[in-house]
Amino acid sequence: MPARNARRSEDPARLDRLFQALADASRRSMIDRLSAGPASVSELAQPLAMALPSVVKHLAVLESGGIVLSEKRGRVRTYRIAPDALAAVETWLAQRKARYQAQFDALERYLASQPDDEDAT
Repeated sequence: MPARNARRSEDPARLDRLFQALADASRRSMIDRLSAGPASVSELAQPLAMALPSVVKHLAVLESGGIVLSEKRGRVRTYRIAPDALAAVETWLAQRKARYQAQFDALERYLASQPDDEDAT
């Protein structure tokens, strides 16, 4: 029962925003670029062959998901990866992986306890 309560402690709306932000290839490309360090909107737009307003919309999705943070200095807005940006996703995935791994382990133990077909002949 405690594991169920731990799963419910994750904010479903936050997870939805995170997965929505990760669902787009352009946004994942921006995350990859930002993993090398902060970048301006124009630096992020350059390899994407995308208009600046579109890049800004994608960055807004990433920011609302808590994946990136922005800072404006003068006329330049710079983005960077938020600390522990994907921690909630990692936790969610790890919980499911542990559950599925336990099921696979149980299946493996069961199969190992069964006589081989070759032994029966």
